[in-house]
Amino acid sequence: MFKIETFSLGPLQTNAYLLVAEDSKRAVVIDPGMNPGSLIRRIETLELEIEAILLTHAHFDHMGGVQELRQHVDCPVYLHDLEAEWMTNAKLNGSANWPQVTPPITAEPAEHALDEGQKLELIGHTFTVYHTPGHSPGSVSFLCDQHLFSGDVLFRMGVGRTDLTGGSERQLVDSIRTKLYRFADDTIVYPGHGGRTTIGAEKASNPYVPA
Repeated sequence: MFKIETFSLGPLQTNAYLLVAEDSKRAVVIDPGMNPGSLIRRIETLELEIEAILLTHAHFDHMGGVQELRQHVDCPVYLHDLEAEWMTNAKLNGSANWPQVTPPITAEPAEHALDEGQKLELIGHTFTVYHTPGHSPGSVSFLCDQHLFSGDVLFRMGVGRTDLTGGSERQLVDSIRTKLYRFADDTIVYPGHGGRTTIGAEKASNPYVPA
């Protein structure tokens, strides 16, 4: 199995996840947000080999630490093709629209594209990619065993906003109902902001998307 560590990064307190294989120094980072110093220090302290940076989507608060992390680790970045240009475009990733929060943020393009049903073999485990648009056109969720990394699609008793570039409330609800709610009730949800939850708890009580 692997150990999951959470880092709340940047002014929007975005959850970055560090997944470390229990039997080795192999690791994966999901959504390295702004001001990733604490995450980088942890990686260096443990002397980890980062196999991949996985992005649930390319809003600035989720990809804001990619370029800084790349200066410390040599690994590929994975992102859905619908948001490929967002890495290099501060207006698309939103950072140019929030001057009170951050200066414009850009990064080099991702090395690999993600798509529905894709399976990534990383740190000795299989991560399945689910395209879950609505919060943004290229939003994806990653499922590994009973662990679901949902980005800004599904939160604990909440859902992602849909009023940003490419957002759609209809798509968001459809993504949650037809994909995420089909997972087992004991699936643990690791969202882009806030605390963990389970699929069963959200199906039972989420006020925005009842089962």
